[in-house]
Amino acid sequence: MKDHIARAVTTDGFIRADAITSRHLTERARQIHGCLPLATAALGRTLAAASMMGSQLKEPQGSVTVQIRGNGPLGSVVAVSDGQGNVRGYLHNPAVDLPLSADGKLDVGRGVGIGQMVVIRDLGLKEPYIGMVNLVSGEIAEDMTAYFAESEQIPSACALGVLVDTDQSVRAAGGYIIQMLPGADKSAAERLEESVRSAGAVTKMLDSGMSPSEILLRVLEGFSPKILSETPVEYRCYCSAERVTGALVSMGREELLKLAGEQDHFEITCQFCDRQFLFTAAQLREMADSVKK
Repeated sequence: MKDHIARAVTTDGFIRADAITSRHLTERARQIHGCLPLATAALGRTLAAASMMGSQLKEPQGSVTVQIRGNGPLGSVVAVSDGQGNVRGYLHNPAVDLPLSADGKLDVGRGVGIGQMVVIRDLGLKEPYIGMVNLVSGEIAEDMTAYFAESEQIPSACALGVLVDTDQSVRAAGGYIIQMLPGADKSAAERLEESVRSAGAVTKMLDSGMSPSEILLRVLEGFSPKILSETPVEYRCYCSAERVTGALVSMGREELLKLAGEQDHFEITCQFCDRQFLFTAAQLREMADSVKK
């Protein structure tokens, strides 16, 4: 089954929810960046969260960027989603390996460390919306829940999981975001909390092969949820020679001539997909000539 996102709302209109299965896109990210299991888990959780948030945008050309800026050995973790939920990402140190946590799980919190989560929503307006909160645990899902509560004032429940197989490939990945809408009372929040607890760990649901719709029906059992849509998503990078050329031209004439004088060729590697773009000194001079003096 391909990766996809399911969206649901309860019949009373007080709860909306998204769930994603993201094994394939997480595996693609693992292969591109050569991630060890700890990095796969951290990046995979961030990709799943960003994808769901991106699919919530009402602007098809919009984007959501999630940055996890921790002081742990993994370094910063970044994921960018388009308005359909297609996502790409990277982390600074994909080869980090740490002992398992006390409960025998990958210690993502220790790998991420202490720091901030930054969310940038770009709807194509003059200025993007930027929200930032301190990391609660570095485990990504708890930090995402804190972000929604503190920065957007939306009570939420977030669960994210990545299960890495013995050969280091991704066996299962995904998660859900459930949010209380205006008008919901305290009893609904308490019922939701109990329902989430009863549903159990999201990694178990994903590993059992449950679809996003099935996960939402399980987690929202007793709330009469209605599945609104199911949308396919994938790991998608938008880099191109034209975009890279535009970025180089934006550096200005003097900087381009300086680069051309320092080396015979100039190489740029995309952080998201590791695609390499090679420019000769002659090409850099041509770009410099195209810039108005």
